[in-house]
Amino acid sequence: MDIAIYQVDAFTSSIFGGNPAAVCPLESWLDKSMMLAIAAENNLSETAFFAPQGKDFAIRWFTPTTEVELCGHATLASAHVLISQMGYSDPVIRFHSASGPLSVEYTDDGLLALDFPAWEPGPITDGDGDVSTMVAALGGVQPVEVLAARDYLVVLENEEQVRAVAPDMQALTPLKPVIVTAPGKDRAVDFVSRVFAPSHGVAEDPVTGSAHTQLTPYWAKRLGKSTMRARQVSARGGELLCTLNGDRVSMAGDAVLYMSGTITIPG
Repeated sequence: MDIAIYQVDAFTSSIFGGNPAAVCPLESWLDKSMMLAIAAENNLSETAFFAPQGKDFAIRWFTPTTEVELCGHATLASAHVLISQMGYSDPVIRFHSASGPLSVEYTDDGLLALDFPAWEPGPITDGDGDVSTMVAALGGVQPVEVLAARDYLVVLENEEQVRAVAPDMQALTPLKPVIVTAPGKDRAVDFVSRVFAPSHGVAEDPVTGSAHTQLTPYWAKRLGKSTMRARQVSARGGELLCTLNGDRVSMAGDAVLYMSGTITIPG
């Protein structure tokens, strides 16, 4: 059996930037073990699989080690494949996922905007020891705040501190993913971040849409504005235009095709 596969760099307009995702369009679902094996073989932070569901699509995402309930950049990559490679022409692409309904549509300036649920982080205590373990694993940073929603959110004082974080990945592995963030140092960017997820088989994720479902409500409240420009300051880097719309987050960015091919599965 042959399966089409595409590799797309998401949240960037240039190849070798942003976050690479593999995308596999399907007519019907493969076994979960096969999808996980393909994701492990791809060895990217995420591989997305989607299949028709009525007029819409169902979508699932896999890291090299596990299935996850939400992924932004691989959803953006899937929308890019549908539009640029598969001739999809409706103004809105609707996906059904483990995190509920998601959609993607073009903005007025030609970006693809994801509509995702918003997860507002809240304060946490060190009752189970995770906070002190995490702070130590991040190199002894001095957080302004430590919060949590789906992931941990560690707020630092400035962008330079975010860029300087050098985590002990082995120490972070037992913990859920960690987002490190701070205000941007120039007026072009409202906030910056980095994301570490060794528990999901991803040491540092280059650009993370799902993290911005948590970052956007935090920074919207702190900065007193609903639309913000964000930059993930990983080695590859990427930029997002984020808007808080009640209990939803819009994350807009560009994407570019890097590679297309075919997977041949024996039998």
